[in-house]
Amino acid sequence: MRLSTLLVSFCLGAGLPGAVLAQPAPKPASSATPDPALLKVARETVAQMQGDRTATLSAMAAPMVGMMQQIGIKEPDKAQVLVQEVVMPTLIAHYDELLDIQARGFATILGKDDLQAISTFYATPTGKRLAAAQPQLAQIQLAGLQQWMQSVGPEMQGKIVKAVQAHGWATGGQAKPR
Repeated sequence: MRLSTLLVSFCLGAGLPGAVLAQPAPKPASSATPDPALLKVARETVAQMQGDRTATLSAMAAPMVGMMQQIGIKEPDKAQVLVQEVVMPTLIAHYDELLDIQARGFATILGKDDLQAISTFYATPTGKRLAAAQPQLAQIQLAGLQQWMQSVGPEMQGKIVKAVQAHGWATGGQAKPR
């Protein structure tokens, strides 16, 4: 997952239904530590997928201003100062940790051949253009996801309420006595 996708997801997460956000994070398929050689290939692949580090992080500044506003810093100029003085330096300082986390995930799910094929793709001109376009594509995808969730959310909520009632469940998750 691109850094921009991760951060924009975090920023837009407030717009998703609370029930969806209340779910625990899925656990990796295997908790075993991947083979160090596979992990190295995964780390190289993830780094290549991220594209230019500076460009990727710079593309996150504007969405981070929005995040600051969502958490209560309503004045755009103050939010921008916080992004430049606190958020961006923190993200830059911890960027390698993100790559390591992503590499472990990739190495848990994909084998060496797949990772090398992905890396080969990202080394092509098309792969490089895709990596460069990822911040914009992530914003477009997440805006679409938010729009979609807002449009299907009311229908889904109504159906959930009816299903809960049909099962005879109380709103706290406990079955009603019969």
